[in-house]
Parts: sequence; C-alpha cells; structure tokens
Amino acid sequence: MKLMQQSTSLLSALFALAVVFVSAASVSAQPAQPFPSQGIVKRAGGFQMDGYWVWDGSVIKGEDGLYHMFASRWPRNITFHPGWMLKSEVVHATSETIEGPYTFRDVVLPARGAEYWDGRATHNPTIRKHGDTYLLFYMGSTHPLEDPAPGVRLTLQEPRCIVARANKRIGLATAKSPYGPWTRLDHPILDCKPGTFYSLLTSNPAPVVHEDGSVLMIFKSRRFEGTLADPKQSHMMLGLARAKHYAGPYEVVGDKPLFGREHFGEVEDPFVWQSPRGGYELIAKDMSGKLCGEKHAAIHATSPDGENWTLSTPAKSYTKVLRWDDGSTQRMGHLERPFVYLENGYPRYLFCATADGPGGFNNASKTWVVAMPLETVTK
Repeated sequence: MKLMQQSTSLLSALFALAVVFVSAASVSAQPAQPFPSQGIVKRAGGFQMDGYWVWDGSVIKGEDGLYHMFASRWPRNITFHPGWMLKSEVVHATSETIEGPYTFRDVVLPARGAEYWDGRATHNPTIRKHGDTYLLFYMGSTHPLEDPAPGVRLTLQEPRCIVARANKRIGLATAKSPYGPWTRLDHPILDCKPGTFYSLLTSNPAPVVHEDGSVLMIFKSRRFEGTLADPKQSHMMLGLARAKHYAGPYEVVGDKPLFGREHFGEVEDPFVWQSPRGGYELIAKDMSGKLCGEKHAAIHATSPDGENWTLSTPAKSYTKVLRWDDGSTQRMGHLERPFVYLENGYPRYLFCATADGPGGFNNASKTWVVAMPLETVTK
C-alpha cells in the first residue's frame, strides 16, 4: 500500500512537471505579434515650446490624474544638432489628456556647473516609477569651455562638441512626486570602459524596472577608435546592462553589442518593455532601412530574456508618415526617440520627437513631440 502511494505521488509530480513544461513551451512558442499600427495624430496635441527645440517625450500618469511629460529642450538660437550636446535641459510638462497639448511646468534637470558629470547638458529622459519613487533615467554631459554665443553655427568638429560628446553618460534622478524635488547623483550609473564597445560614450537609456526593483536596461554606445592625435568614433551600437536595484550598480552583460553593423544592423533610440505574453519587446530607429525597409523608420523585435533578440514579421514598427486629424498625411523630416505608453502591459500610445523639413537636422525649422494613438491593440 505504501509503495502504491509513493508511486501515485511520483506519477502526480511527473504529471504536474509535464504540465508546467508544456505550458512554458506553449508560452515561449507563441508567435511574436506585430507592433500596433499608427492612428490619427492630433495636430493640436503633443508638446512644443516657442523659442526652443523640443525632443525626447516620455510620459507617466500621476496621482493627481494628470499626464506628466519629461522632455528635452534647448534654445533655438543655437544649432539644433549638435547644440543639444551643449545646452539641452530636461523639462516637465502636464496635460489633462494623454494626447495633449502639454503645458510647460518647470525645468527638472538644469545646468549645474562644469565640475559635475552632467553639469552642462541633460537629455534623453525616460520616466519610470517603482513603489512611491519616480525614476528619471537620462543622459548627461559636461565640458570645461565657455558657452556658445547665440547664432554661432556649431559642428561636430567644434572643440566643445567633441568634448561634450565624449562625456556623454547615463544617469538617474529620483523624486517622490513628478513635481520634484529631484535628487541627482554625483556620478553616472553607467560609465564607459576602455577597450569595450562602450569605450567612448553611453546614452539613450531604455530601462525596464521590474517589480523587485531590478532593472534591465538597453543603451546606446560608441567605441573610441583612432588615436589621440586623430580621434574617431565607431558606428552606433546597442548594449545591455543589468542592476539588482535601480540605484545600481549596473553591469554590462557580455563583451559584444546586441545590435550593431556586425550583428543585425545599426539602430538607435531603443525603447524596451516587458511583454504580457512573456519576455521583452523592443522598438528602435533603423539607421539604414535595411532591417525594416524604410530608412529612419523603426524596427520591432522580441526576446525571451533581453539578451537574444529576433526581428518580428513584419520587422517595421512605425513609419515616418503621419496621418493628421485634419485629413492630411505628411512624411516627417524626422520621427524618432519613441516612447511607448503602456496600459496593462500593452502599447496604447506612441510618443515621438519629430521635425519638419525634408529630412536632415540642418533642414528643420521646428521640432516638437507628437502623441499618436495605436490602433491595433492585442489582448
């Protein structure tokens, strides 16, 4: 009798294990579903500011019922690119509706002195929340030279821009309210490391903050190439860093990038989220168009663990062509820095920085953040 009971228990355990195995296999075998299609964009929505270039919209809903956007701005009296490396600052805006328009509230991360790692420019904000703490991931930079005079035409070869680019690092600010006050760290959370694919700079943080406070973060990097007499930089690459707690320390996973010219292709501006179907999803700007079929549109990819990625079918997540609520369509000069607003883990709205003109930063006369609904919602 005892032997029969043991046998029955063993069979029950094996059956339960088989069920778990089959269930897990079924989840992992689920085909990746395409990114939702773009809806009609409200012309009067989004966020823009007179007298400023505006970029990088990231949105969260506050306890006050308002939608809080964190974005970057810098004066229009300096060159759009690379002026942001020298004068960008992260700002805060609010709206009663998710589509906007958003109204400027305050400067969140102002310049604070060349002696700080992020003392001259803050950029690339991504807002998250864990428990009662708001987490603002961003890129900061500094340089010891004087500010550019208004109207000066800046180039990437200008000494201030060379130094500011090489000083780009990822940081974190925290607050108990979206209105602040914000606590900034005196050091970046993700620095560079000589001899690696991120030896020159780290930027464009794309974090997933898990329930236990741990973080998976995709980031953009460049490698230092050339010599001190003739410095050069590599193409753009995406890497992966992890931390057991959002405060750090952060450790880069592996010695090779997730995306780069040698693997998949060159992309930037990643946004990553934890999929309700299991694993992770990512969208990112396709620099060549070879991955998604349209240059500077965006790819969609999935991963079971954040380390091994597969392009979706179709590979494109969004196009640069917008449909406006006045019935017109427009191919934007730029449509990038995507931020996906999620509800119950599913994409509902897509925020992108955009520019007018035919393309090319020097051909833009205006930049702002658009908010677009996503039409095909998967459940």
